This record gives sequence, structure tokens and C-alpha cells, in this order.
Amino acid sequence: MKTSIVGMDGKKGKEVTLPRQFSEEFRPDLIKKAVLAQQSHNIQAYGTKEGAGLRQSAFITKRRKHYKTTYGRGQSRTPRKVLSRKGMNFHYVGAVAPNTVGGRVSHPPKAAKIWDLKINVQERRKAIRSAIAATMNAALVKRRGHTTESFVVENTIEDLKKAKDIHDFLTKAGLEKELDRIAIKKIRAGKGKNRGRPYRKKKGPLLVVSKKCALITAARNLQGIDVCTVKDLNAELLAPGTDAGRLTLWSDKALEIMEKEALFYTQTKKETKK
Repeated sequence: MKTSIVGMDGKKGKEVTLPRQFSEEFRPDLIKKAVLAQQSHNIQAYGTKEGAGLRQSAFITKRRKHYKTTYGRGQSRTPRKVLSRKGMNFHYVGAVAPNTVGGRVSHPPKAAKIWDLKINVQERRKAIRSAIAATMNAALVKRRGHTTESFVVENTIEDLKKAKDIHDFLTKAGLEKELDRIAIKKIRAGKGKNRGRPYRKKKGPLLVVSKKCALITAARNLQGIDVCTVKDLNAELLAPGTDAGRLTLWSDKALEIMEKEALFYTQTKKETKK
């Protein structure tokens, strides 16, 4: 598969052959599995406080003629504590049991629960390769709502240091409608607006570079745009919300590294350290 390299002036230049990763078959099932596994690592554990609802003594004897006995009162066997008394007449209220006020929860969430989902290494790599190939599928990119197709750009894009320069380049490259689309920000419906996520924003283009560069920090002020090194690609970046076909701008040097090191086919040094 061949495609043209877009220069910094927005015009097409020489042709380049895409790496073999772009020829992978489309597997939406594997992509979804890999994205959900990636998202599961960001779930914060939660649970009830240990000992909640058990911070009082509710032991009362049922034996005859014992002090504080409930023998002969016609009460159920619900655990109770003494709320008040007058002489030897005690006023009991239920405690500790799940059916009582202030009692423990029957089956509370456990903070020790493991949320991480597992996925085989070969499946994860194949899912990433499939998501990479989907970025160059015009039908899938259009189905996601993007206004243009993915393409390859010159390596000099990695030297951009200002958000304004990136915005100007994307405009020259024909992404003006795409920038207008991702600039829309809507207030989220429901209680999510009170929990640190008040707005719904759309995902824009993903810029894939060869190494850590100034472009990564420069693009932070552009809403909906993500920048990632080619070695740090994952299924969630390439297919947000398990929906493959994200508009992606590939640096020509990033493609060279992908081809040379056979990324997502063999084990990388980062994976070896784990």
C-alpha cells in the first residue's frame, strides 16, 4: 500500500510505501477486547471502610434471669444494643445486622477487588496492528465522523513548538472542518457534570511521532488532539471507545521505525523490562 507524504505547506509530495502493519485484517472483536483491557487499568479501587456498621456492641444474652436479658420479651433474634433504660427496663434497638439502622451492608464493594482485565500478548499486538490498519480505511474513518482521511506528514512536523503553528499546519493540510468539529464542547447530561467531567468533547486527529519532541507539549492546548510516539501506541489511542478508524497523521520517520523494528510483531525492550 502506497500513499503520498504531505509537506508543511499542505501539498502532497513523494510517495511512500506503508509498513506491513497497515495490511492487517480488520478485527473489531480484538480491538474492543484490547481497549477494554487498557481502560480497566485506570479504574480506581473503591470499597466500604473496614468495620463500618460494626462499631458498637450488640451482644445481649437470651438466657433467663440474666442482666440485660431479652428473655420473655417476645422480640425477634435481631442483634440489638441498649438505647436507654429506666431501672431494669431496657429499651433496645437493632444494630450491626444489615436490616437495622446504621448496621453493616450485606455485600459491600471490596477495595481488594482486582479490576484489571487480562489479554494475551499476541492478541493485544494483533489488535494494535488491526487498529493501525483501520486508520487508513477511508470508510471506517468517515464512519467515526471525521471529515477527512488519514495521511503521512513530513518529519519536520515534530519540530513545531507552538499550538498556533500546529493549528496553521492542520488548516493548510485540509483539516479546517475537522478543527471546527472538535472545537464544539457540550455540557454533559446527568450527574457526571458534578464529578469532574462536566463537558462532552469529540476526539480529533492523532499525531504519531518518532520520538519525544516539542510537538507533544505544544499540542496540549488543542482540544481533541492527541500526540503519541510510535512505540507507545495502544488500542485505546487508535480506537477511542472501541470504535476503530481514528483520523491519524503519521510522521514519515515514525513509519520507518515501525518497519525497521517490526513494532507490534516482536517483543520490544519496554515489554522485556516488565
